[in-house]
Amino acid sequence: MRDLHLPGRSPVLALNGMCATSHPLAAQVAVDMLARGGNAMDAAIAGAVLLGICEPQMTGIGGDCFVLWNAPGSAEVRGYNGSGRAPSAADAGALRRAGHAAVPLGSAAAVTIPGAVEAFCTLSAQHGRLGLDALLAPAIRYAEEGVPLAARVIDDWPRSGPTLRGHAIRHYMPNGTPRAGSIFRAPGQAEALRRIARNGASAFYEGEVAEDMLAALAEAGGVHRAEDFAGHRGTPTTPLSGEYSGVELVEHPPNGQGATAILMLNILSHFDVAALDPLGAERVHLEAEAAKLAYDARNRLIADPDHAARGARMLSPELAADLAALIDPNRVIAAAPPLTEALHRDTVYITVVDRDRMAVSLIYSIFHGFGAGIASEKFGILLQNRGAGFTLEPGHPNEMGGGKRPMHTIIPGMLREDGRIKMPFGVMGGSYQPTGHARFVSNLRDFGMDPQTAIDAPRAYACDGKLRLERGYAPEVRRALVDLGHDVVTPDEPIGGAQAILIRADGVLEGGSDPRKDGCALGY
Repeated sequence: MRDLHLPGRSPVLALNGMCATSHPLAAQVAVDMLARGGNAMDAAIAGAVLLGICEPQMTGIGGDCFVLWNAPGSAEVRGYNGSGRAPSAADAGALRRAGHAAVPLGSAAAVTIPGAVEAFCTLSAQHGRLGLDALLAPAIRYAEEGVPLAARVIDDWPRSGPTLRGHAIRHYMPNGTPRAGSIFRAPGQAEALRRIARNGASAFYEGEVAEDMLAALAEAGGVHRAEDFAGHRGTPTTPLSGEYSGVELVEHPPNGQGATAILMLNILSHFDVAALDPLGAERVHLEAEAAKLAYDARNRLIADPDHAARGARMLSPELAADLAALIDPNRVIAAAPPLTEALHRDTVYITVVDRDRMAVSLIYSIFHGFGAGIASEKFGILLQNRGAGFTLEPGHPNEMGGGKRPMHTIIPGMLREDGRIKMPFGVMGGSYQPTGHARFVSNLRDFGMDPQTAIDAPRAYACDGKLRLERGYAPEVRRALVDLGHDVVTPDEPIGGAQAILIRADGVLEGGSDPRKDGCALGY
């Protein structure tokens, strides 16, 4: 139990159902769906779509999602890839000839076909109870009436707002940078959602809504075609898993980077992490070195599985052992090559567990803050820049190409133990996410933390030659890490955000929610 003299959050406990996510309105809507007789899939979709209105700098229907879930009473985890592909005319060579070493973040070239809407429609039809019209009704209402912008959203807005241009400024910053409590409305999105509720995914990928997105992309120099949108389909997937300290970590397969978290834990399993101080320099050092090596493997191996044959090597015990042998506890190793995507934090995550113990782990994003900064004129649909996850390196499995899916940073997680689903969870934060998953699992298993304590604990992240250390670490830990050779910096903002629901053996649901975000866990 936490020290009640100190600021903090207690775990949220309930029996019938629970949601944990990054905005309280979305959590409330999800719990309302459960109380109305919906299941966890209904609740997760309803809450996720609303998050696009509550946190528009993070996500929206112009983005992608990945989903993990189990059927009631089953320990089998299923997956759905709701990510989109590059347009058929995408050409890495053209970008190289134009002088680009990477896909420009704020360009139409970075816009892949949005995949989330198709995923929500398919999963609602196949695994939900209430129907799409019921699930989208709360988001439609809030988009029309408006949502007061919360503290973390406002903290992000000045950094991300300059990305917006053209139609996007009118839809997202008509009066300049908003303040906390400013009302954000999205009537154009409300109309788009209303059409989707009536006619399904075709109302988004064909007809006037698609034409509106295509016109905005053409205006920005895009090569997208109507058939790229009309032809989009998501993909059912078989998740990956790996064991650490008696618990099984289940991750979505490539083109997501979930295998990187498994590889990190496989590397750390070669060290006695549990014997270390959980907030000490030795642990931070080991995690930083493991991250450098695992991310380097990720950058070489993870891509669209239809265009890469070596992704399974990420789960190889031999690879983990070889990489662990490279770690020196007394000094840093050279930094791995730069990540194929820039550091960012812009993703939302929602998890729901229902009365029947169906668990859903859903992550949903437009990639960088406000995506590519391109919004459609009529409906105000903000388009993601997931194509920046491609590399322009010739011959690389993740090289940009027509019809390919880029390597994605977003990863939903699930823990399984003793033949049952134990905990859906997620850690937002762009490229940080595999490190966040590995640290969260280590906090639970190596140090016996409950989910809320594991989320609250200070974070460190090695990236681009820097070791980012949150202010929760003691000064002597910083000095020790500098002595080991780390270039220690304090990030301007907290590292990531997390949500989790523990399904306890006694039947109680225990929710944890990150104070680095505006959200909460709610149950009934």
